[in-house]
Amino acid sequence: MSYTVAVRALCEFTARAGDLDLRFTPAPSALEGMAGHSLVQSRRGKDYETEISLAGEYGDLRVRGRADGFDAQAGQLEEIKTYRGQIEGVRAHHRALHWAQARIYAHLLCQARGLQRLRVALVYFNVGNSEETVLVQEEDAATLRAFFEQQCALFLDWARSEAAHRAAREAALAALRFPMQGFRAGQRELAVAVYRVARAQQGGQCLMAQAPTGIGKTLGTIFPMLKAMPDQGLDRLFFLTAKGTGHGLALQALASVNRQIAEQHQPPPQEPAAPQPLPSPPAPPARLRVLAILARDKACEHPDKACHGDSCPLARGFFDRLPAARAAALQQVPWDPPAVRAVALAHDICPYYLAQELVRWSDVVVADYHYFYDSAAMLYALTQAQQWKVGVLVDEAHNLLERARRMYTAELSQFALAAARKSATGAVRKALDRLSRSWSALNKEQTASYQAHEEVPAGLLGAVQRAVAAIADANADSPMLPGDPVLDFYWEALQFMALAEQFGGHALFDVHLLPGRSGPRRTPASTLCIRCVVPAPHLAARHAAAHASVLFSGTLSPPHFYRDILGLPEGTHWLEADSPFQADQLDVQVAGHISTRYRDRDRSLRPIADLVAAQYARRPGNYLCFFSSFDYLQRVAECLQRAHPDLPVWLQTPSMDEEGRAAFLARFTEAGQGVGFAVLGGAFSEGVDLPGERLIGAFVATLGLPQVNPVNEEMKRAMDRQFGADKGYDYSYLYPGLRKVVQAAGRVIRSERDRGVVFLIDDRYRRGEVQALLPRWWRVEGMR
Repeated sequence: MSYTVAVRALCEFTARAGDLDLRFTPAPSALEGMAGHSLVQSRRGKDYETEISLAGEYGDLRVRGRADGFDAQAGQLEEIKTYRGQIEGVRAHHRALHWAQARIYAHLLCQARGLQRLRVALVYFNVGNSEETVLVQEEDAATLRAFFEQQCALFLDWARSEAAHRAAREAALAALRFPMQGFRAGQRELAVAVYRVARAQQGGQCLMAQAPTGIGKTLGTIFPMLKAMPDQGLDRLFFLTAKGTGHGLALQALASVNRQIAEQHQPPPQEPAAPQPLPSPPAPPARLRVLAILARDKACEHPDKACHGDSCPLARGFFDRLPAARAAALQQVPWDPPAVRAVALAHDICPYYLAQELVRWSDVVVADYHYFYDSAAMLYALTQAQQWKVGVLVDEAHNLLERARRMYTAELSQFALAAARKSATGAVRKALDRLSRSWSALNKEQTASYQAHEEVPAGLLGAVQRAVAAIADANADSPMLPGDPVLDFYWEALQFMALAEQFGGHALFDVHLLPGRSGPRRTPASTLCIRCVVPAPHLAARHAAAHASVLFSGTLSPPHFYRDILGLPEGTHWLEADSPFQADQLDVQVAGHISTRYRDRDRSLRPIADLVAAQYARRPGNYLCFFSSFDYLQRVAECLQRAHPDLPVWLQTPSMDEEGRAAFLARFTEAGQGVGFAVLGGAFSEGVDLPGERLIGAFVATLGLPQVNPVNEEMKRAMDRQFGADKGYDYSYLYPGLRKVVQAAGRVIRSERDRGVVFLIDDRYRRGEVQALLPRWWRVEGMR
């Protein structure tokens, strides 16, 4: 088998050395980089050669690339790199990589032209002042050849190992059987739909699957995607989740797949026979390399230290020790956080960044949504750079809407600007002062505490851009430390500016006047926000980058809403899998005699309390009662305790921490009795599994509609403009609200043996358009 690798990719694998160093240095943009290369090349003589295509072989490895420039008269090959600020800001591990690239190109040029010696030059070009720093080393062809062969040998060993793993993995997946005794009801239907999408010849295929709890969605999506990997040549599978519970379920499913692979490889028992020479055992199949990425704040061993060798001992010499750590990691799978941490600490390197390095050698990555969908998403960037063919599974995909909105929303506070101005000096202070004046002028024009605009004012945006440029230039000359108010404001302004450049009908620009005043004339302070309403334009490129994407959840209705708002292509497939549950398992009652509208709250307190108490008296056990706010929850709870003091009640609180949430759920035991009060859409309305007698009923005292306020009303108007005047209310209020209701009610029936009751408390549940959004297996009845 032959292998081809680009010079840069070869050196990134073999030649990085020194510390991990993530101190901020302003980098040139791609356009600035290209312009810098062109300017350096234009300064050379008329015989200077540029963009020279070169290639060479080492065994069955072919290395190719383009050298930036060659001056034949001086005998000098040049590798051009652009930077901003001081030359000392080019980190040591970057310089090692740059020198390696230059030497590889120098060898390839010597080989192509029969040269015996060569001057190898690194040309660092400062895009800020157009100055060049040229570093030169004299090299002979034999030394360059030895360096080239050393790098190729290191890479080729890994390439062969990876090819063997890939071949064994694909053989194992081709033979893989479903790791359970059989498919559950609805699970086979889901698996078939996923497999068909994954097997499509054209990339960018998408499937939306609404599949209820209990059918085994996780394994029902992972198994068919893995089965499709060999035929379709998929390089990686990304399983993306919104919460840690999804991580755990995915890792359990993948562990069952690996156990199945191991069992299939076991030879069948043989009848005793006469002794004879045993054949060599076949090579074991490759277990799937499953990598789970933990959030940085949870994986960091030294949160009090900065990510560079002068501060953190696990960053010092990171790239020197990385190869040994990577080799050790390959001897054990899966790569869950404890395993990665153990390997990293055994080699004195950072666990979080070891996990990021292991992405390149993994088969399956389990990670949070933002690793693929965010503007700076690592998995998406690697997919593009390495040209991977990937399958993407999005767990509980209804959560992607709000998560994506947060990813593509940027906010600037005038108080943060004031803190930055107080700390700034020189040109930065002047730029921030100009921004402050432009900002205050916008505030003076505001006629209400909240106001949305059709576009970001050009004058304001220009002032933000000039402030960002001034801070970048200052930081290049004197790097700022984490926690510096100027640097903090810079990051926020950079995100704001990036989204302003992509501003359109999918977003709002709004100004919210803040309590209190600032400035010498006591003018109002405000918050500026570019608010993502419809993340579709941002997410569409992510869907297109994957060979196949499957978004699945128990609540993805109506499908056109999620297709429109998440940027899914027109040809997206839709599946509503059959439920494993029967209608007689869940008694769904509409308490239509009660209104939970804000104006009717006072009158609703006692009827809700009596309803809860009456049901508890009929069938004592564990119940959850969901409300639209903590205030409403508290008032009903107080009413219930006054009217029915013997009924056990426990409440979710606004400040409840992880320990408090665990204690809340611990009350739901098989033999327990009482009512837990919780907020709809909060920690206890989805992702909570209370099977059997641990939960026998739920009360939902709201439609879950978002609060009517100026922001939501502007989002509704934006939806009207995007999708039609008849859709704004449904897209902004009705669909998101009913999704939360169904999720909360879904806590009651978790298995085929469960029995329970759900009370939907509001007269609007009688409406046909509302009932059409409820699960089709429910049989909804009015109060008896």
